[in-house]
Amino acid sequence: MMEAGGFLDSLIYGACVIFTLGMFSAGLSDLRHMRMTRSVDNVQFLPFLTTEVNNLGWLSYGALKADGILIVVNTVGAALQTLYILAYLHYCPRKARLVALPSLRCLCCLPWASANKLRGKGFCLQQNPWRVVLLQTATLLGVLLLGYGYFWLLVPNPEARLQQLGLFCSVFTISMYLSPLADLAKVIQTKSTQCLSYPLTIATLLTSASWCLYGFRLRDPYIMVSNFPGIVTSFIRFWLFWKYPQEQDRNYWLLQT
Repeated sequence: MMEAGGFLDSLIYGACVIFTLGMFSAGLSDLRHMRMTRSVDNVQFLPFLTTEVNNLGWLSYGALKADGILIVVNTVGAALQTLYILAYLHYCPRKARLVALPSLRCLCCLPWASANKLRGKGFCLQQNPWRVVLLQTATLLGVLLLGYGYFWLLVPNPEARLQQLGLFCSVFTISMYLSPLADLAKVIQTKSTQCLSYPLTIATLLTSASWCLYGFRLRDPYIMVSNFPGIVTSFIRFWLFWKYPQEQDRNYWLLQT
């Protein structure tokens, strides 16, 4: 752990806790939306699951290291993600529904009689969202069981367990930071930053920088290296905001219409 009493250490400690919990609480807006609309429209489920895995992984790593900061932050994070997941499961529709589509090619997957009734109406039967969500949740539980079985049963040496768990958490966090690269490519293609969030970009930069400093102070490469891509991708987003400003973005879409 960091040396107690140092002003810099206390500053880094506070930054890690405040910025990280701030990012985790961003899902509260989705939770409020689900409660007010009693639906999960425009709310993505997969980020809740991946963040839950990330929180539980770092929570286990912090427990092995007896790191109070990691334990507190990721315990709160895991609790919030669990709340978001349960809310999504509660408001997720149980039945398949018809959705409007630009083409009717998907009708080939339906029985001929059902497809014939929908032909010409521009609708298609959407896959049952409840089953998709349950499948993703079951996959998460399976991954967690396999992970805990491996790290706690097949790796009896505590030091080896710590190193391997740190490597897993580091790789998983890096993959989460790099996953939005497809959105960045879309921004360049459309010359629009409409799909990017400026406040979230600032929060990601502050959080990643705080944890990088924390890992540096601890001489922990798993914490330090895993958060460095968050800094890089944040600066890429800032460059995109500068290159495609909001005023230009609105003008671009007006020309397209």
